[in-house]
Amino acid sequence: MKAAEAAVVSGKRGALAAMLRMEGIYSSHLTVWRQHFAARGSAGLAAQKPGGKPKLEEKDRWVLALTKRNAELERKLAIANAVIGLQKKAHEFLGIALPASDGESG
Repeated sequence: MKAAEAAVVSGKRGALAAMLRMEGIYSSHLTVWRQHFAARGSAGLAAQKPGGKPKLEEKDRWVLALTKRNAELERKLAIANAVIGLQKKAHEFLGIALPASDGESG
């Protein structure tokens, strides 16, 4: 940006365009850099990671993943309990004795 300002101050016709061509820079880049500099000073010109900021922090992503996994496991458990209940009813209907199991309530 300093070289561009020097080219403008020199007063030579086409100095800025020549400098941009020599550096392989588009004038739109210079415009964006000037806007960033005006908004945030030299910190606005500092290198940044490409892309946007992550929406969630690592721990929040972990909590979200665990919450989704928990919901899926609860859904599977509900289905399994429904199947077990259906099997019990089928055994009762057919008059087949169910094997006794320890710890089962119900």
